[in-house]
Amino acid sequence: MNKRFPILFLLLSTFFLVQCAKRGNPTGGDIDTTPPKFLRASPENYSTNFKSKEIRIYFDEYIKLDKAQEQIIISPPMSPRPEITPMGGPQKYIRIRITDTLQENTTYVVNFGRSVVDNNEANPLPFFKYVFSTGSYIDSLTVKGTVQDALLKEAEPFISVMLFEVNENFSDSLVYNEPPRYITNTLDSLRSFELTNLKAGTYQLVAVKDLNNDYKFSPAREKIAFLDSLITVPADTSYNLVLFRENLEFRPERPKQLAGNKLLVGYRGTVKPDSIAFEALSEVPADFDYRLTKVQNKDSIHFWMRPIVKTDSLKLRVTTPTRVDSLKLRITEMKPDTLQVTMEPSGSIEFTKNVILRANTPLVEKNDEFISIMNRDSVAVDFTSEIRPFENVVELNFTKNENQSYKITVLPGALRDFYGTTNDTLTRSLTTRAFSDYGNLSLSLQNVKSFPVIVQLTDEKGVVKAEKYSTGQTGLRFEFITPGKYLIRLIYDRNENRQWDTGNYLRGLKPEEIIYFPEVLDVRPNWDINQAFILN
Repeated sequence: MNKRFPILFLLLSTFFLVQCAKRGNPTGGDIDTTPPKFLRASPENYSTNFKSKEIRIYFDEYIKLDKAQEQIIISPPMSPRPEITPMGGPQKYIRIRITDTLQENTTYVVNFGRSVVDNNEANPLPFFKYVFSTGSYIDSLTVKGTVQDALLKEAEPFISVMLFEVNENFSDSLVYNEPPRYITNTLDSLRSFELTNLKAGTYQLVAVKDLNNDYKFSPAREKIAFLDSLITVPADTSYNLVLFRENLEFRPERPKQLAGNKLLVGYRGTVKPDSIAFEALSEVPADFDYRLTKVQNKDSIHFWMRPIVKTDSLKLRVTTPTRVDSLKLRITEMKPDTLQVTMEPSGSIEFTKNVILRANTPLVEKNDEFISIMNRDSVAVDFTSEIRPFENVVELNFTKNENQSYKITVLPGALRDFYGTTNDTLTRSLTTRAFSDYGNLSLSLQNVKSFPVIVQLTDEKGVVKAEKYSTGQTGLRFEFITPGKYLIRLIYDRNENRQWDTGNYLRGLKPEEIIYFPEVLDVRPNWDINQAFILN
């Protein structure tokens, strides 16, 4: 027994040592949540009579610049833009090298937004700015406000807000050609802005979604917002700017031949088929004719010719109410497109949707006698049809019952195209679901200031899912809504054309007003929602 005791003692000692070692494992410490601290700058922040070509800004730890191109705003803008580092590895200072000739007696602001972050945890130093003046004092006035989107519930981040000084060189066209006097951007979720260190004066206030960071407005791609009048600084006012994208005038681009009888014509702007006229300037047959159809989901139209032109090149004149363009392309021998028809949707159909017959060559005629819709009991279902030539579709509208199946048959002769060709036989079986698979919404409008109005249900990205038009009715009902999350918006249709119209900067035209219901609507199956929409 005495011989076993040392062995037992050794085993117990080893066990306790292991447990003590486990309890001593390091945890790594607390996560750093403290942003970098500004220590000093050379020249000092808020320096006057500034003449330096290099600035160094020092911090208490290693820092990086996050999304510097988006977040760092220099006001007034410098051209060329100064070199700002670090852009690669971390450092304890920011270096700014100025290559532009600075304006005299001007206060400059380098606003870093939330771009200055620490190296380890990327904790941001919010809204840090470096200010200097080439004159004897620092301008100290401010302009504040918010930016919203005319069409969407929330504006995008990083909207550039600009002030153009009204002087002897001022004109409305400056926003297209010249950088502003002062600039800042929206950074936070509230889309608010603050222009600081301004001098007293009269200004034009605009906002631009500046996609190419050139401090100018490019109407083909960018959104703009403006006030109805000039502003005077100082002023104890908070301004609200409403962003919109302009509808540009139709402008055709160089065409491309796709088939013997078809050209593709891309365009910029908004296409209105009843206001566009094509004329052949090249030698063509006396019976030459054409049709236009819209390319689905693209800014292009198809130009269909009849008969096929036998020439090396074709020159066309395109006339709209505001411009005349000439188009020219080389014609090669190619096979013509022939009529093919597809049917949408497939599988199941929603109660609020219609059947679409879509053709690849321009439709000119329909005959309902060659179209039939039968339910599962082989009973004929009444329907109406509409041909939409520019979209190149025929829409079939009929009343749908729940848990029902329908067979749509389109016989030869139902559709005739521009070239006299008729369709082949086309059939499709569709089914409906139960009413209880959907939700319904009864909406009560309150405080409507004018009619008519357009009321839309959209998804959270702004895609319209259902729409009602009211010329005075305040109680609206949306039925058979697919379950999901929805936004409600109301449009004041001031020109009564049953669609939302955007604005135009040079014409001083604001977009039609849109008001969103403040909450996201959760539509569930077999639910009826009664909701008041109070328009403030």
